[in-house]
Amino acid sequence: MHDLRGLPDGRELHYPAEDLVVVSGLPGSGKSTLIRRAAAGVGRVDSHDVRAEYARRLPCWLPYPVYRPLVRAAHFWRLRRAVRGGGPLVVHDCGAQRWVRSWLGREARRQGRELHLLLLDVDPESAVCGQLARGRTVPAAAFARHRAGWRRLLAQVQGAAETGRGLPGGAVSAVLLDRPAARASPPLRFG
Repeated sequence: MHDLRGLPDGRELHYPAEDLVVVSGLPGSGKSTLIRRAAAGVGRVDSHDVRAEYARRLPCWLPYPVYRPLVRAAHFWRLRRAVRGGGPLVVHDCGAQRWVRSWLGREARRQGRELHLLLLDVDPESAVCGQLARGRTVPAAAFARHRAGWRRLLAQVQGAAETGRGLPGGAVSAVLLDRPAARASPPLRFG
């Protein structure tokens, strides 16, 4: 595990050519922004891209909770197709669904690839400000679930670093970033 929080000096992050990088953090922490900026020219799967596509196609009066199941199904279908397609891949992960990281780790190992975690550690208050800034907030109950899942994931990663246990999802590396470190980091490099 590499803790780069508080080190906004623009360290490059290098990964093997065919590997998967999972970007996790609270809603509003800046995962999508980081992925768009840092994963240019690399395969990426972000649930927000799917949501935006559905929002453009469906009537504006239709509330998101009505079509959320379609967005999730389409996102996981795209994720499955992208993982099986090979090549470097960066994946948006809310951090609350352990089964997604476990599945990604199994698929990566099956293909002879490795899974890496890139964790964007932003305090809940700043994450809520990020939600307000993007104009899309998460209901309080859902945000509480995300917070619990995030705390669990962060504790597992930190515990693995202290004890030498394996990382969640069978990941081989984890990098912790805060917002300044994420802003200062150059694009991810694969190969």
